[in-house]
Amino acid sequence: MDLLRSQNFPGETFKIDPAHVRRKFYDCADLAGIPRELGTPEAIRKSRAVELMQSNVPLPVVQRIMGHSTPSLAASYVKFSEEEIRRVERFHLERETKRKTSARNRFYGKIEKVHVGDVQASIELVSVEGHRIISVITKHSQKQLGLKPGSLIGAEVKAPWVLLYKGTEAPNCTAENKIIGLVLRISRGKINSEVVVQISEHTELCSILTEKSRTDLKIMEGDTVWAVFNAFSVVINVD
Repeated sequence: MDLLRSQNFPGETFKIDPAHVRRKFYDCADLAGIPRELGTPEAIRKSRAVELMQSNVPLPVVQRIMGHSTPSLAASYVKFSEEEIRRVERFHLERETKRKTSARNRFYGKIEKVHVGDVQASIELVSVEGHRIISVITKHSQKQLGLKPGSLIGAEVKAPWVLLYKGTEAPNCTAENKIIGLVLRISRGKINSEVVVQISEHTELCSILTEKSRTDLKIMEGDTVWAVFNAFSVVINVD
């Protein structure tokens, strides 16, 4: 490049005929054994945009890589099949499920049922990994958040609201939410202890209980326990 600059070549030296470039792309497509329409610069550019978005690259970054003027143009340029949409949606939901919040326990999924009463409403959520979570909120909140079957929502439960029952049989209690799991780790304290229960491959529940209660129940790492919490303790949020 320094040599070229030293020769003071005019700016038109490297101007390329678009038709020549397209013919070269057609030649490459023929050599690769694919239809010519799939080997055009536009098709390759679009394929690259799809790859970037499937890898969860933010739209502003896709915009810059693709050379689009706005992120919305980049979004409209890329079209997904139904299968691609489902795959991207699941990746997004799984990432959101594992996102840490101050509540420590977060589920993300789709509303399956909504029962609206005179004052309160019951919301039944099915998480990405199939856990059913029931939340009871006010009718006003349900209407304000626009909660209905099919809506994607998050549900959070603070660790002190999660009670633990040791054993394989479901506990006989009034809590609407009961989930079985294995004690993954315990952080012991002089007064309170933190117990983390793995309820599925990608989901953990954290419970805070007194150290005396933990020792009385003889809860140890590897034990099978039931994590239970009341429907009124489940906070619904819409991202």
